[in-house]
Amino acid sequence: MDMTAPPGVQGRTIPLHTPDYRVTPGTQPRLEHIPSRAGENTWKGPAKKMRADLRTHLVNLHNILYAEGGRGILVVLQAMDACGKDSTIRRCFGMLNPQRCRTHSFKQPDRREKKHDFLWRIHYRAPARGTIGIFNRSHYESVLVEKVKNLAPPEIIEQRYEHINAFEAMLADEGTEVIKFYLHASKAYQKERLERRLRRPDKRWKFNKNDLAERKWWDDYMRVYEETFRRCSSTHAPWYIIPAERRWFRDAAILKILVERIEALGLELPRPDLDLQSITIPD
Repeated sequence: MDMTAPPGVQGRTIPLHTPDYRVTPGTQPRLEHIPSRAGENTWKGPAKKMRADLRTHLVNLHNILYAEGGRGILVVLQAMDACGKDSTIRRCFGMLNPQRCRTHSFKQPDRREKKHDFLWRIHYRAPARGTIGIFNRSHYESVLVEKVKNLAPPEIIEQRYEHINAFEAMLADEGTEVIKFYLHASKAYQKERLERRLRRPDKRWKFNKNDLAERKWWDDYMRVYEETFRRCSSTHAPWYIIPAERRWFRDAAILKILVERIEALGLELPRPDLDLQSITIPD
């Protein structure tokens, strides 16, 4: 489906075909063959207008989701360092009611978390019914990082793929819509973003020398991501690979997918259980 330009922009559409970004179950995409920069400069203005409209629509859907109270939304964001997870959360979800939308950032497991299975800390933070949960990194770190760096035996990693699929299937069966985004950016783009952190005083606090060490593993991460997409993109919990180097395009694409997925749930405001016409508010 094309995203038609807003009124006043004649003869121009912004082709945000969500099926193009969804990883078909059982297929293994090659990230090097997928553009990380999408959208023409002439689309920027219309795309920003659409982003604003979609954000408003998402706010309305969020309110209905909360009022209905029967289902939850889990948004998983994965990306290489400095490739846009924080800005995606701010631009796409910053307008939502924070009482009904929670973000969790998963870093290296702490001492307490290491005493439990790898999904313990994840399941604990899954969104309640009626809310949206956003994972900044996620349970996938336990197959990505540990496989790239050989931190766990191969047989354990194999089991974890199965456990992840079973976990997401359980969430879906219990009423949680699982929507997973990989923010696709090139190694050159990451270099630009890291250099920007060094240049700007307000961004320097985010610079971590470990990011430089992680760049050495870039190709290995790409291969493991590709395998992860093949093994863990399902009909109930699909992966979407989003071109992330133009943020206005990235935001519009993600919001469009979110709105379409939530609309497909057929949410409805609950009907009042009393005759409202008979009620008079006293002076």
